[in-house]
Amino acid sequence: MQPSLLCTACRRAARARARAPLRLLARPITTARPHHLSSSPVLRSSPPPPRLLRLYSSSTPAAAEAETPSMTDAEAAIARLLVDALSPSALLVQDVSGGCGSMYAIDIAAEAFRGQSVLRQQRMVNAALGELVRTWHGVQIRTSVPEKPQQS
Repeated sequence: MQPSLLCTACRRAARARARAPLRLLARPITTARPHHLSSSPVLRSSPPPPRLLRLYSSSTPAAAEAETPSMTDAEAAIARLLVDALSPSALLVQDVSGGCGSMYAIDIAAEAFRGQSVLRQQRMVNAALGELVRTWHGVQIRTSVPEKPQQS
């Protein structure tokens, strides 16, 4: 990828990542006991990084908006557009560009998709986003139809 297509923050992150040796990034932090206290060293690993997941699911559009406090402003704006247009039962919007807002991943389940082809579903999402999607470098759209509740 050409560096000119990346924002300043992404270029800076790529340079920092390129400078750090891989073995330092992959090696766990360990501490060994002194030899006189134990015959075998006790290794303590650093804790795994926290997993970030922004999955919002609800049965009503109003509830979906109330569940978006951890989204960035841009992600929340995208979610509002989709909630207003498609009333999804599940919606996940993520900035996958490293924070610069040039690429988003959208996972959406809506009753409006029932009976539509995958291509038509994705076109519905693009139509809901309007001109906003044209300003992005890319978008990943995964659509689905919510399961029907089983009748007893």
